[in-house]
Amino acid sequence: MMIRPVAFHMNEQTAVNNYYQQSAGAASAGMIQEEALSQFDDFVEKLREEGVKVTVFEDTPDPATPDSIFPNNWISFHEDGAIRLYPMYAENRRTERRGDIIDALKGQFDVSDVIDYSHWEEKAAFLEGTGSLLLDRQNKIAYAAISERTMPDPLKDFCEEAGYEPVPFHANQSVDGERLPIYHTNVMMCLGEEFAVVCMDSIDDHEEKEQLKEALVKTNKELIDISEEQKEQFAGNMLQVVGKEEQRLVVMSSAAFNSLDSHQKERLSSHGKIVHSDIHTIEKLGGGSARCMMAEVFLPKK
Repeated sequence: MMIRPVAFHMNEQTAVNNYYQQSAGAASAGMIQEEALSQFDDFVEKLREEGVKVTVFEDTPDPATPDSIFPNNWISFHEDGAIRLYPMYAENRRTERRGDIIDALKGQFDVSDVIDYSHWEEKAAFLEGTGSLLLDRQNKIAYAAISERTMPDPLKDFCEEAGYEPVPFHANQSVDGERLPIYHTNVMMCLGEEFAVVCMDSIDDHEEKEQLKEALVKTNKELIDISEEQKEQFAGNMLQVVGKEEQRLVVMSSAAFNSLDSHQKERLSSHGKIVHSDIHTIEKLGGGSARCMMAEVFLPKK
C-alpha cells in the first residue's frame, strides 16, 4: 500500500529528531509537490513493471498531512488478518490514520481484527509501525532501535499482544559532534527473508551489537554490513517484496543503490533483483526513503 501525496513538504514537527530532513531552500511549495508527485509516480510504475501489486490511495488536502507519503509508520498488516495501528510522535502525523483506507482494504482482504495502539499517545509513548519495528515474521522477532519514536513500553505491549520476542538496542548517528538516537530502526536496518542489512557502526554499545548479531545468526540471516556514510544515503532503508512469478525483489532508492559497493550489490542480488528509483526530493525533505513509502500487505485475500 502506498499513499500518493497531495501537498508534500518538510514537516517541522518531525524535523526535531529526524536529522535526515533538510530545508527546501528557495524551492516553492508548487515545485516541491510537483517533484515529489513525479518521483512517487515513477516509483510506483517501476514496482508495477516488476509485477508488484501496489494499491495506491490518494492523500486528502484536509487535514494537512505532509508525511502521508510514509504510511508504514501508522499501519501494519499481518498474515492472520490483523491490522495494527500505531502511536505517532508528531501530532500532525496522527491524522494520517484513516478509517476509509481500512474500510477499502477490508473489501479486498480478509481482515480479522483492527488492533489500535494509538492510546499510548496519551502517555506520550510512541511506536511508529514498521519504521520502529523490524519484524522477522517467520521467527516472530521484533528488532527495535530505542528512540523518542520507539519506546520500551509500547514495544513490550506490541510483542506481548502479537506474540513477538523483542530485540531492543540503541542506534545513534553523529549530529554536530554528538551521538544522538536514529529516529527509526528501518533507517539503519533492513530485514529480508534470508538476509539483514545493518549499519553495525551505529550501535555504540558492544554488548547490544553482539546480541543483535547473535539473533541474526541464530535465524540464519546473511548479515550485510553498511557504513554510516551509506546509511546517510538511506542504504539501510530497503524492503524485500514479491514481484511477478513470485520473484524476490530488493527495493531501494537510487541514492541508496549508488552508495553501495559492487560486493554489497552482488550479495543483495543473490536475495532478489535490485530495483531502485530516484526519490531525492522525498528523501531530502521527508527524511525517509523507499522502504518508508511502502506498507507491505500480508493480509489473506478474500
